[in-house]
Amino acid sequence: MFKVDDELDKPGRHAKKVFLCFLETYLAGSDEDRGASVLATSSSQESEPKAPYYRERLARMRQDGETTLSVQYDHMLEHDELWASSIGTDYYHLEPFLCEGVFLFCSKHYPEYATHAGGEKKLFHVSVHGFPVTHRVRELTTKKIGHLVRVKGMVTRTSEVRPELVQGGFTCGVCGLSVRGVEQQFKYTEPSICQNAKCQNKNSWVLVPGTSVFVDWQKIRMQESIDEIPSGAMPRTVDVIARHEQVEKIKPGDRLDVTGCLVVVPDVAAMIRGLSGRLENQNSARGDGVAGIANVGVRELAYRLAFVVSSFEGLGEERTGGVEFTERELEGIQQMAETPQLYRKLVGSFAPGIFGHREIKEGLLLMMFGGVHKTTAEGIELRGDINACIVGDPGTAKSQFLKYVSSFFPRSVYTSGKVSSAAGLTACVTKDEETGDYTIEAGALMLADNGICAIDEFDKMDIADQVAIHEAMEQQTISISKAGIQTTLNARVSILAAANPIGGRYNKQRTIRQNLSMSSPIMSRFDLFFVVIDEQNDRADWEIAQHILDMHAGESTETVGFFTAEEVKKYIFYTRRIRPQLSPQSGRLLVEYYTLLRQNDAGSYKTTVRQLESMIRLSEALARLHCDNVVQEQYVREAYRLVSSTLVRVEADGVLLGADGVEMEHERFRQIREMIVCYLRRVEEGGLSGVEREDLLAWCLEQLEDEIETEEQLAEQRGVLALLIDRLVHVEGVLVELVLEDSSVVSVHPNHWTGD
Repeated sequence: MFKVDDELDKPGRHAKKVFLCFLETYLAGSDEDRGASVLATSSSQESEPKAPYYRERLARMRQDGETTLSVQYDHMLEHDELWASSIGTDYYHLEPFLCEGVFLFCSKHYPEYATHAGGEKKLFHVSVHGFPVTHRVRELTTKKIGHLVRVKGMVTRTSEVRPELVQGGFTCGVCGLSVRGVEQQFKYTEPSICQNAKCQNKNSWVLVPGTSVFVDWQKIRMQESIDEIPSGAMPRTVDVIARHEQVEKIKPGDRLDVTGCLVVVPDVAAMIRGLSGRLENQNSARGDGVAGIANVGVRELAYRLAFVVSSFEGLGEERTGGVEFTERELEGIQQMAETPQLYRKLVGSFAPGIFGHREIKEGLLLMMFGGVHKTTAEGIELRGDINACIVGDPGTAKSQFLKYVSSFFPRSVYTSGKVSSAAGLTACVTKDEETGDYTIEAGALMLADNGICAIDEFDKMDIADQVAIHEAMEQQTISISKAGIQTTLNARVSILAAANPIGGRYNKQRTIRQNLSMSSPIMSRFDLFFVVIDEQNDRADWEIAQHILDMHAGESTETVGFFTAEEVKKYIFYTRRIRPQLSPQSGRLLVEYYTLLRQNDAGSYKTTVRQLESMIRLSEALARLHCDNVVQEQYVREAYRLVSSTLVRVEADGVLLGADGVEMEHERFRQIREMIVCYLRRVEEGGLSGVEREDLLAWCLEQLEDEIETEEQLAEQRGVLALLIDRLVHVEGVLVELVLEDSSVVSVHPNHWTGD
């Protein structure tokens, strides 16, 4: 970018010479291009010599109309390790020589492309990829100034693209002499003195845009990743400067992996802050003695670190979930899709450190797969992201679920509702310290675009702050009208919230609306509500305690035979590209289930048309989970089960078993129902068509024998179980009963699907 003096800089001349040799002679043999064309290479290497790798890159650069040549650092190490190491430790000094080498390389092979139409030579640039050592933002200190550095972080703000003056053309304001190619070092720099011996002007210069060289320039604010911030420390930030073809490649919320050079630049903001006071002092002291050091500008001693981009690594992978897969990964994904009982195994592989809560794991897993985003003919966006809320007593792993999801899924942000404002969740308008222009700084929902925003203590948020995310939860946009800025930003995000009931404990005698300090509009925007109640249960308490002891003892909590977290993540990324379609049968079933939900909801405060859309999204997520391009009826049934189970648990104190008013707690009813279904499934797998009703009753009583102490209790339990089986047969359609002459056989209904 800057002018180089070959005569006085021997290290620079040597670096350029070796770089030219490298570009002319290097044959690709160790990067992704070789892996992508192994078969072609193996067959062609024997028949014809392979063209130098960077000649092909140069031809591609010329075809795309670009002026930046991408170079792999591992290629440079293979060519000359000592030379590559010197570039890594002195990159700021040697970069102009490398850029000059690219110009000479292009001039040799494509001389017409190396110059402009008027004969002036183009400015070429180098982009170094694959630097092996990665640093944190906190580790960027003055020791690394001028070095080639790779750093990771999160983008919180981007400026608009502006022109930057890199080589100035000036006219002397006294004699009119023209001067070109004045190098600009991060601030406006005029010629030191006029070259006219009779003039010797030092102060009066006029910039001539026609003879100056400008490049695109963009400033990016990068913050260190949340998981890298030490306990109790403030997150560090650094300004990242993107130039040339590197601008407009990222947006707020991106996880950035960038290679470049650490430099020091004048702290313009500090200079501006002291400018008004300095002018005031000068005016008040006009005519006084010598101004001392203030005359040369104390404020100019203020500098700050900045990071000049050479290349962005892995752009696009995070937004699309890593679209590119190797053949081995695709084979593994195909094997996972063909795995029996896939739904159950994926749920078992999700958050293995949290014991139980299978229903919550099912909902959160489907939230990661997501539904399909759609656009109507009128241009209206229909969201496909699934929102979920976990409500429950303290100590029921609500925050653990949020922490796990935010660390597992890319572009996820974890925040707490009590300390988050409306602007912190959506976006705020701030003034740039240097330019004075207003810019938009992304909030949590924008940072989690195409990801998940986990909001803990959601019930502690002020009502005004809850209202601020109404638009983001349904329309998935954020509208801003402030400081002359009127815009609508994307917030395509799934919201996972956790809330505590009023008073700290969930009251089962009240509805969820009465248990939470949340408005009905907010509640209707959640697709799933999970109510977790901390009830005393000897067996469950023992298992939870044993699970916690195993974790503290360092014993593995992974279930044998299930998938690793990395396998689940890749499978989710792959299946999110599938866009399943609703079949006519599934559409009719959705209408039936929605009508049934409305009938069962007497108040209708919770069941709205949004619950129909929730079932559609969950059905599409199940289709994605099974790599199915069509939403099958069994997916709709499972979606209905998830939605209805949250509604029933919220609105019903118990399940009515008979006309005489016999009731059973919903949780106990669900447990016994699942126990019976699992038992009958095992019987059917053994080759039998079902179990006689009396034998089924006897088996159930055996499972509950610890709760039975007297004959009266035995008779009572037998009657309750008989009523429960009747309900499963005649009301819920879970079981089917075949009546024979002297007995009846009970089996699982063929249309009942549990996801196993």
